[in-house]
Amino acid sequence: MLHRFLPPPVVVLVLAAMMWLGRDLGGLAMTFDGQLWLSLLLAATGLTLMLAAAWTLGRARTTIDPTRPEKSKVLVTTGIYRYSRNPIYLGDLLLLLAWAVYLGNPLNLVPALAFVPLMNRFQIRPEEQVLARHLPSDYLTYRKRTRRWL
Repeated sequence: MLHRFLPPPVVVLVLAAMMWLGRDLGGLAMTFDGQLWLSLLLAATGLTLMLAAAWTLGRARTTIDPTRPEKSKVLVTTGIYRYSRNPIYLGDLLLLLAWAVYLGNPLNLVPALAFVPLMNRFQIRPEEQVLARHLPSDYLTYRKRTRRWL
């Protein structure tokens, strides 16, 4: 069983809501040339990562449900998973960074970047423990070869 307080999509939504509420905090709201384009680029990259990861998991006919890693039938190490063990969470991070850029308050980088330690502690580490028990030799080899985020 995973020991986390909220499913990852809910964590993203909560952090995004915090960023929205804090968009004027500290009077630091700012704009810059290319702000919209940068936020769109970050969002498009994040969505592309997430779709590539979901597609790769679907092709392998294994679970995409982060709350049930024990249902993994195979360890996927191809496609985007060659470069990141957690491309969906990396995509989530890029979406949060896109939102921070779009809102234009540098303080919004704090909740966006807080996503990394939150996921590491409450989601990724427990997932890794389950996968190490469920697919021991495959997972340990993969873990040595592929970084957690990038």
